[in-house]
Amino acid sequence: MERVSRFVRTYPLVAWTLLVLTVVLALHFTGLLLPAHILATAWVGFMVFLTSIDMVRDIMRGHWGLDILAVVAMVATLVVGEYLAAIIIVLMLTGGEALEDFAAARARSELTALLDRAPQHARRFDTDGTLVDIAIDEVEPGDELLVRPAEVVPVDGELLDDEGVFDESSLTGESLPVERVRGDGVLSGAVNGERAVRIRATAAAADSQYQRILMLVTEAEEAKAPTVRIADRFAVPFTLVSLTIAGIAWYLSGDPVRFAEVLVLATPCPLLIAAPVAFLGGSSRAAREGVIVKGGATLEALARARSVAFDKTGTLTHGRPELVAVHAANGIPEDVLLQLTASAEQASSHVLATGVMRAAAERGLELSPTHDATEVATHGVRATVDGRRVRVGKLAFVREVDPTATLAELEAGQTAIAVAVDGTFAGTLLMRDELRDNAPATVGGLREAGIGDIAMLTGDNEATAIPMAREAGIAGDRVHAALMPADKVALVERMPAPVIMVGDGVNDAPVLAAADVGIAMGARGSTAASETADVVVMTDDVGKVTTALDIGRHTYRVALTAIWIGVVLSLGLMVVAAFGHIPAVVGALTQEVVDLACILYALRALGGPVARWRA
Repeated sequence: MERVSRFVRTYPLVAWTLLVLTVVLALHFTGLLLPAHILATAWVGFMVFLTSIDMVRDIMRGHWGLDILAVVAMVATLVVGEYLAAIIIVLMLTGGEALEDFAAARARSELTALLDRAPQHARRFDTDGTLVDIAIDEVEPGDELLVRPAEVVPVDGELLDDEGVFDESSLTGESLPVERVRGDGVLSGAVNGERAVRIRATAAAADSQYQRILMLVTEAEEAKAPTVRIADRFAVPFTLVSLTIAGIAWYLSGDPVRFAEVLVLATPCPLLIAAPVAFLGGSSRAAREGVIVKGGATLEALARARSVAFDKTGTLTHGRPELVAVHAANGIPEDVLLQLTASAEQASSHVLATGVMRAAAERGLELSPTHDATEVATHGVRATVDGRRVRVGKLAFVREVDPTATLAELEAGQTAIAVAVDGTFAGTLLMRDELRDNAPATVGGLREAGIGDIAMLTGDNEATAIPMAREAGIAGDRVHAALMPADKVALVERMPAPVIMVGDGVNDAPVLAAADVGIAMGARGSTAASETADVVVMTDDVGKVTTALDIGRHTYRVALTAIWIGVVLSLGLMVVAAFGHIPAVVGALTQEVVDLACILYALRALGGPVARWRA
């Protein structure tokens, strides 16, 4: 009874239509035809009024063609006395919402599963060793937590036990459990294995990986698929063809009933329902692969993409640059140069800064606090360290204070960091960031998929970028180096559209927003990039770019095919009805079967073959 009550509250028009249909059928089969006709006419007339209001609103928004058929079909069936068919059309239109919700729930299953698994509590060890349950929002970095077997890790943390096994499939799409040892990072959202483990929180819940995923999933859930765009391509011609067939049938037969019999088979449910179900299914499938897609419009753009641009550092490379050499100048010792540089880099968010600080720590150098630190985006950082004015970054940035600054000779793939101390050039640090193992396969896969223009856009210098690009399979003339964020935006706007841009850093946020599809490497990438992007890869795997492209194409193909199934079946049945072989009531019921077939086909977006070119 509770289910019935909930259904009535959720879908009142469907419930009332079912009630009216039941009463009308009872009156009809007991011979009370006039009351049945009056009741049916009143209810259908009311629904015509409501549908007409929606139709006018759509026309004012620039979308028209679909509701017109429904209104004309309902009016026509009433005029010719086919009131049972009229009520079935109303049931089809109102029930379409319930049917769409049911199919959409199936299609968004993976997205819903991520939201449902969100941990609400954590178990924290107090200072006296007692274990207390706390709300997840109360967890602070440094807290020691207990994660029991099969529980979801509540926040990002560091493993304190000797070893642990975790299922990260909901985060990465990787089906096999992963082993972690003491000191390894453990991602929130991972499921613990068969024994309890202790972790030390390294981030609050709001800043943890799983919470970021949940925010992205919520965006994807709320985003609307571009069904209006797709449906509009069919709406006007489908409406005109349907009305033409119905008009010809009436004219040749001289029977207005024939007009109504044709139009009951022309209702637009396949156009309105099948496409959004397919796009939700595609988003859900992507989530299963560790890729969060923010809405159906993104899937459509992925399907039609003609060019792809990659950032270099952290995207095609691992984003973990290692110090190769220190070339000190003007009498400053190498360790002093490295210590001052690493101290100043504490104020920088650039991935190279992390590599410099890591190198200093490996040499046992203690970093000093900074004062008056300022990061100049895409240029470098300046700060006061131990009373000395330190400037770190690109050569041009250092030459602002010492025009004599020069870089050490670079080998292929190396990046130079220039340093000035107290206004004098102090030397360079040479860094190298290795290319990802699957970067060449990813670029090759995109070419095999028909992407004609693949480019690298980087703020790094040409000497570093071109060898790395060639190693990845990108032509040297498609490498654009030493770029500012605005330069990247301008280049993307000139590439063949739709354009996919793949990046990970804060400075990538503007170009990710400018591209038709911005893909952020979200596993270690910046929050700004993830928030701006249309697609977020939740693993440190650039090969997921081809996965996203594959899913976008498959989903769009399924959506279009589902629409074509509905259109072709409806047109075929309309032709049969035009010759008087399908009564109005039978036609209305048959159209329900067509709708169901389209929706079931649209659910194929949840699966589909794996493309051969996927990296």
